[in-house]
Amino acid sequence: MPADLERQLDGILHYLEAAGIASLCRPGVEADDWIAAIARQHAPRLPVVIASSDKDFMQLVSERIGILNPNDKTEKIWGNDEVRTRTGVAPEQIVDWLALIGDSVDNIPGVVGVGPKTATDLLRQFVTVENLYARLAEVKSEKLRANLAGAGEVVRRNQRLIRLREEQPATPLEELAGRPPNAERLGALYSQWGFRTLLAQLQLAPPQPEQGVLL
Repeated sequence: MPADLERQLDGILHYLEAAGIASLCRPGVEADDWIAAIARQHAPRLPVVIASSDKDFMQLVSERIGILNPNDKTEKIWGNDEVRTRTGVAPEQIVDWLALIGDSVDNIPGVVGVGPKTATDLLRQFVTVENLYARLAEVKSEKLRANLAGAGEVVRRNQRLIRLREEQPATPLEELAGRPPNAERLGALYSQWGFRTLLAQLQLAPPQPEQGVLL
């Protein structure tokens, strides 16, 4: 982590607390893992939409979990059909699909000579990476077969990196609900950081009504 970013982490947590925005933090647990865990935990109770352009989240798509790409102006929520149209494979095959092609955004190299179409063709034939390597002799292209054989460890490492860790402790929805911001604390932070525009906006904002409890 860059030193300049590390110095800002405490300030970020102070801001989230003052703004009334819930946050979760645990050593060794990435934000994607928290999102995956929360989505799986609560999907049986209510539909879940994950707003992200991260391809890794396609592995979570189901009848109860969809994806909304903030960069997609159509604002279409992706489900099973959209994942299949985009990749040619089912959501449960996404980890293997990405493990084969790699992900340049996350600096994960794939198998040389294996792009999205080739990966899709392989998984349509063998279904899983495990079956592919167990039946590697059935791959017709000698060059592709050699590339796959030489990248076996890379592919299995990629699977571990790409597969989201959903085994996080249950997080009640109540803990994730937004709270009214603390204007006084926000004002102090904005002043400390020299955020003059945000400070001015905060001072012009109408007071927040007190939160009640509906029984």
